[in-house]
Amino acid sequence: MDSFADVLLVTANVGSLFYNVGEFQNEWLQELFKTIHNYKPQFIALHFQEVGGKDYMVNMGNAENFFRNIESSEEMKDFDRVCIYVDNQFQAEDSFTALGSMYFIHKTLKNVHQYDFNVKDFKAVQGQNKYVGSLDRVTTVEKEKFPKNFWPDFKWSRKGFMRTRWIIHNQGLDLVNIHLFHDASNLIACNSSPSIYSANRKHALRYVINRISDNRDTALPFFLFGDFNFRLDTLSLVQHLSIEADVQTVRKDSSNEVEKMIWEEKDNDHQVLLHIEEKLFAYLHQAVFREDNGRALLKYDKEVTAFHDVIIEEDITFPPSYPYSEDYTKPTQYMNTRCPAWCDRILMSHTAHDFIYRGDDDEKSVVYNTIGPNVCMGDHKPVFLSFTLKTNNH
Repeated sequence: MDSFADVLLVTANVGSLFYNVGEFQNEWLQELFKTIHNYKPQFIALHFQEVGGKDYMVNMGNAENFFRNIESSEEMKDFDRVCIYVDNQFQAEDSFTALGSMYFIHKTLKNVHQYDFNVKDFKAVQGQNKYVGSLDRVTTVEKEKFPKNFWPDFKWSRKGFMRTRWIIHNQGLDLVNIHLFHDASNLIACNSSPSIYSANRKHALRYVINRISDNRDTALPFFLFGDFNFRLDTLSLVQHLSIEADVQTVRKDSSNEVEKMIWEEKDNDHQVLLHIEEKLFAYLHQAVFREDNGRALLKYDKEVTAFHDVIIEEDITFPPSYPYSEDYTKPTQYMNTRCPAWCDRILMSHTAHDFIYRGDDDEKSVVYNTIGPNVCMGDHKPVFLSFTLKTNNH
């Protein structure tokens, strides 16, 4: 006999939440709780990246309050088992990832077990299990920062992954929180197709998939969700956007290095169509990223295609999740710092995909979308997947 569990997976890069706490964070939490209320899950997995933000030495205290506000909220009172893992140990430079994972189990969901990687066995989840700080001795989580040699030319940053392993009824699965490398320079990103950054991300993602599928533990169906930092193929996209324009390249006097590239329309008084610098991507017709949820640009979203042998994703029907304006009066506008892209994703193994229950009305039974589309949520919109997991409860 099949049995079912309603699941909600959420990924959120919360780096910008820790500068202007107060009202901004309250609205963010309200949008999260609204989503939980709408979908009524029995098992919730929240994966956070950039906990504490860029200035984490100053803001890590705010981060602990943020987790406490979620955990102690009225909306979560019927979730009687909680597992929280927050890596805030920024003094440990070799291992600090700034990842945080929270798992909530509703009182109606019986028979949930979690894996202990040390004794290699599952134990029933009970009560509140909270680990904030160094996670090195916590045996129910595996965490790793990517080795330095993964991107020798760039500043070593707090990127890595964190895995937990579960059995819900009789269905085992891995839940992996991941944060991959960003594009440091827009100019370098449009030098080649695929870009050097894309190649680095591919290498790191392959490493994670191999690591969670290796023979240290029996391989299980997995969900991989976090900030993949996937970008559109910038060179191809720029060629497409500027087909009717003339380009001018400005170089630095001292080094002859490219400083900016400016495309002007051939007619129309030579209006600037596109202006790219290291941290500027200003496109005149920004609406193209929002119209029809940016669907016309999905063909430039190529980074996940290299993994189709092992990974699958629900259809994307929401606009790029990054970089949104952090001005609360402009919640649907993008900042012109980067080319908008679907950075925040929920990917899964083909075996995990097979365990998603699809009722007669597939549209309603599986929902893949952003949280707070019309509210300022920081520079990343959180992304969620709501579905019913088929669990074999024999």
